[in-house]
Amino acid sequence: MSQSLDIDLLRSFVAIAETGVLGQAALRVGRTQSALSMQMQRLEGIVEQPLLHRTGRGVTLTATGERLLVRAGELLRKHDEALAELRGEQLSGVLRFSCPDDYAVVFLPYLLQSFASLHPRVQLEVMCAPTPRLHELLARHAVDLALVSVPGDATGDDVIRHEPLVWVAHRDGVAASLDPLPLALGAPDALDHRLPRQALEAAGRAYRLAYASSSLSGLVGMARSGQAVIVLTRTAVPDDLQILTAEQGFPELPSVGVTLAFDREAPTALTAAFAAHVRKFLPAA
Repeated sequence: MSQSLDIDLLRSFVAIAETGVLGQAALRVGRTQSALSMQMQRLEGIVEQPLLHRTGRGVTLTATGERLLVRAGELLRKHDEALAELRGEQLSGVLRFSCPDDYAVVFLPYLLQSFASLHPRVQLEVMCAPTPRLHELLARHAVDLALVSVPGDATGDDVIRHEPLVWVAHRDGVAASLDPLPLALGAPDALDHRLPRQALEAAGRAYRLAYASSSLSGLVGMARSGQAVIVLTRTAVPDDLQILTAEQGFPELPSVGVTLAFDREAPTALTAAFAAHVRKFLPAA
């Protein structure tokens, strides 16, 4: 007799996978630990494979469990969206989102389009600015959430991906060989401004600030003119510009982390839904 994957079993399984502790997972789904253990036994019986490794420190997933976690997330999302639609509970309202220009160019089109297709009644308002300005907007509650940069050595589940910083210049320009090096950098208090200057000073290479702007198009324009070297996240480098390397006399730059920041400790259901969407669909690196 064939068996089906029960939604309640999958929801409990995802809670265990995300917390790694039966006690915390039990609180999340409103069951006792013994009831949760029985659910997992039923689920393992349905898939006919072990899903969990139980250790002294908690619970980890087997290889089959890891595969099921991906499928379970997809099934739960589709189930919840279908149920909300049938109940007339589709998300609606205005969501104010912000991020730096380079993230907007690379990630924003897909993130916004895919979220809008799931929640067509939501109105999205987007603002781009350097990370320090985004924190100011959040503090004033001018935006609901922002995709921001943090130092690359930041750790924890909050960091969604890491972005390498790279030196960028015109392919046939002479700016990279000049002494002092002409630089075009972003906002003075942003990581992509401070970190390159620190790297050059540590390497003993002279430079001058030829241009400073929070505009990505302005920085890219300076690089394309051949008048300055700029610093971008690797994914934001246009195809017509070149990445400069250590062989060309440029010190290696650190990565920056990418994470979400909110304007309040308890975000609204709409803000939380968009944050979950970003965490799910923003590619890791």
